[in-house]
Amino acid sequence: DRLQSRYRAIEANEVRYECYRAEGAEILIFAYGTVSRVCRSAIDELRARGVKAGLVRPITLWPFPSRAVYDALAQPSVKKGLTVEISAGQMVEDVRLAANGIKPVEFLGYPGSRIASVDEIIERVLAMREG
Repeated sequence: DRLQSRYRAIEANEVRYECYRAEGAEILIFAYGTVSRVCRSAIDELRARGVKAGLVRPITLWPFPSRAVYDALAQPSVKKGLTVEISAGQMVEDVRLAANGIKPVEFLGYPGSRIASVDEIIERVLAMREG
């Protein structure tokens, strides 16, 4: 009970995240760290092309900002989510769990040190809009 109480206090006080152009987005990208900066550039380019894309960037991964992820995806404008990672897809599982099936969440990432390019992210978001 003591540990659960402590965890609830940490969850209430330590969860940190940032939203970038997420209000009214039709595609939400979830990314953290270095790749989140690449995603910002892709979002700016997509917005310039008339595509409403936004970013939710977890700053803390533990505890994960599950409520913020759910609330962002619950917007009526949002059709799908996309995690962009420098991994084999560890965060996509957290995002899908937080989404609780409210919207589909896809994955774009590479394990190791390869980072998806702005063009790859744009291409994927455009394909998500069509399908």
